[in-house]
Amino acid sequence: MANIKSAKKRIKVIETKTMRNKAIKSAVKTAIKKVDAAVAANDKDLAIANLRAAVSEISKAQSKGIYHKNTAARKISRLTVAVNKLA
Repeated sequence: MANIKSAKKRIKVIETKTMRNKAIKSAVKTAIKKVDAAVAANDKDLAIANLRAAVSEISKAQSKGIYHKNTAARKISRLTVAVNKLA
């Protein structure tokens, strides 16, 4: 356990950031699962709507530094290809 005041503060700050990051990552995963479920059900309209929401969530996570830009691009690309295959 930290004894120095600044180290104690860092522990609190890191804990707060970790909780925020987990919440955002969870939201991204949920959005991706919704797109995958719509693709599995062959529901193109729902898949497109969920894709827009998922791309938005992924882009927000990337802009906040939770995902690397290439990771975000890869996730978006894979989802888009899956939705486009429904056509």
